[in-house]
Amino acid sequence: MLLDEVTSALDPVNEAAVHEGVERLMAGRTVVMVAHRMRTVRRADRIVFLDGGRIVEEGSHDELLRRGGRYADFWNASLTPVASE
Repeated sequence: MLLDEVTSALDPVNEAAVHEGVERLMAGRTVVMVAHRMRTVRRADRIVFLDGGRIVEEGSHDELLRRGGRYADFWNASLTPVASE
C-alpha cells in the first residue's frame, strides 16, 4: 500500500481519525508512506529521511531521535509552536 501525504490537508480531529484507520489497515501489510508531518511517521517500523533526494538517515523513530541528526531536528521543530506576529 502506498500512502502519499494522507493527512496533509486535515484538521487535528480528522487527522487523528485517519491515523486510527490507517493503523488498522497497515496490520500485516507493507506500507510505504510519504509524509512531511512528523506525527504521521512516528510509529513506522522504519523511517527513511531524505534530503535533496538522497537518504541521509534511516531507522526507527527512537533511534533517529537518539542520533540527534536531521530527523531529530525536524521532530523538535514540529513540537515548537509557531509564533504569530
